[in-house]
Amino acid sequence: MRGLRLNELKIGDKDFFQKTISESDVYLYAGITGDLNSAHINEVEAEKSMFKGRIVHGMLTAGLISTALGMKLPGPGTIYLGQELKFTAPVRFGDTIKAEIEVIEKNEEKNIIKLKTTCTNQDNKIVLTGIATAMPPK
Repeated sequence: MRGLRLNELKIGDKDFFQKTISESDVYLYAGITGDLNSAHINEVEAEKSMFKGRIVHGMLTAGLISTALGMKLPGPGTIYLGQELKFTAPVRFGDTIKAEIEVIEKNEEKNIIKLKTTCTNQDNKIVLTGIATAMPPK
C-alpha cells in the first residue's frame, strides 16, 4: 500500500485522524519517552498547577498529526520532514482529539508539501495549530 504521490495531491486536499486519549495512552507515552512530569502523571501535584489537573503531553497530541500524514494524507510512504507547533489549550485525559491536515503548498522540484495542521477537542476547541512539511512517496 502506498500513499498519494505529489502529482495526485491538490492544494486544499484534507484528511484527519481522531482518537480519544486515555489514561493508559498518557502513561505509555510517559514510559516510552521518559517524560514523567507531574503535570501528566501525578494528579495531586497537577491539581496545584495552572491547569488544575493532569494534562496530556503536548507531543502525544502532536503525534496524532504524524498518524494523519503517514496513514491518511498523503499516506504510507510519506516522510515527515518537520513541524511548527503552537499549543493553544490543554488536552485532558478522555478528550477526543481530531488531528486535521490540509495541503497548502506543493514544491514539484523538491517533491515536498506543506500542510496546515490543526488539532481540536470534542468541543471543537483548537488545542494545537501548526505547519507540517512532508515528502510524499515517489
